[in-house]
Amino acid sequence: MKVLVINCGSSSLKYQLINMENEEVLAQGLVERIGINGSILTQKISGKEKYVVEEKMVNHEDAIKHVLDALIDKEHGIIKDMSEIDAVGHRVVHGGEKYSQSVLVNDEVMNYLEECVKLAPLHNRPNIIGIEACKKLMANTPMAVVFDTAFHGTMPKEAYMYALPYEMYEKHGIRKYGFHGTSHKYVSNKVAEAMGKDIKDLKIITCHLGNGGSLTAVKNGKAIDTTMGFTPLDGIVMGTRSGSIDPAIVIYLIQELGYSVEEVNDILNKKSGILGVSGVSSDFRDIRSAAYEENNERAKLALDLYHYKVRCQIGAYAAAMGGVDVIVFTAGVGENAIETREGCVEGLEFLGIEIDKDKNKVRGELKEVSKDTSKVKIYVVPTNEELMIAEETVELLN
Repeated sequence: MKVLVINCGSSSLKYQLINMENEEVLAQGLVERIGINGSILTQKISGKEKYVVEEKMVNHEDAIKHVLDALIDKEHGIIKDMSEIDAVGHRVVHGGEKYSQSVLVNDEVMNYLEECVKLAPLHNRPNIIGIEACKKLMANTPMAVVFDTAFHGTMPKEAYMYALPYEMYEKHGIRKYGFHGTSHKYVSNKVAEAMGKDIKDLKIITCHLGNGGSLTAVKNGKAIDTTMGFTPLDGIVMGTRSGSIDPAIVIYLIQELGYSVEEVNDILNKKSGILGVSGVSSDFRDIRSAAYEENNERAKLALDLYHYKVRCQIGAYAAAMGGVDVIVFTAGVGENAIETREGCVEGLEFLGIEIDKDKNKVRGELKEVSKDTSKVKIYVVPTNEELMIAEETVELLN
């Protein structure tokens, strides 16, 4: 079975065509600047030169048409015609309270996705446009929706409730939802497999550390808590996002300093985090270079702050689960930043968490990096959200 995985952003689209018989990625690509001048599609297929299409793409339907044309192109493609695509799996950020698992696309699902736009307007709207475009172009191909929030649907009420007036939850759905769920689910299953253990016997803390970042407590295969909340702004410090702050700061910025709501939203989402503290960049590679090579004090502070927040959260989730068996680092920073992994577990030896600095000299590959004496295992596990989406799609169809 061949599954096409689609991940639509506001002006971009990522895709992979995966042969689920052997989990081989047949083709992968990126469409950028949809609806903007300079639209470009870049496709990579093993054994072939990179295929680039620079042509105006006015909307997502136009972009997906170009994707399908690229996949069936006689010289640069990988399949003869669209009938070889057995199913399409769509990443959707927010599934609200209704969907704690993936679902096949139908009218009821599409109507509910529209209701969820208010919860994630920047993400769900492009996701819906991508699904509608695929439905037009591939009317007879079954499609599935895989939600970023779904894995966190098993959180107990005391973990996802906010201490606000209860009617705000009942009437408006204001609660913690959590995100990055597809990644957290994939790496928690993968580390259990690598350890030769049943995931139902493990207490796992998964650290998805990229420009956006979140941690999840996975107890006996189920998410019981996660750091991102009502929106992806909550939780640990991130590249440009503030993470958790005193909510009264927002009131102070508006009432005392005269910022508008839009300006505060822009500050918290785009000008804070590692960028805001360091004044250098939101890219951790730039921060490390400034801190260690240029002796930039604010860059050092940004890294120290980041490590501290992750460390505290690891301790909190060990408490929430009554212990921890394994810690997983994944995503761009988690998989590649050697110093960050060390900084995030430094001082946690009292919990039986000991990283091996020699083993830890690894980037982008599945490997245990804890000391042989460490009671808690530490793993680097490259995430693969596209494969997880494809697996969920196949499972639904079966």
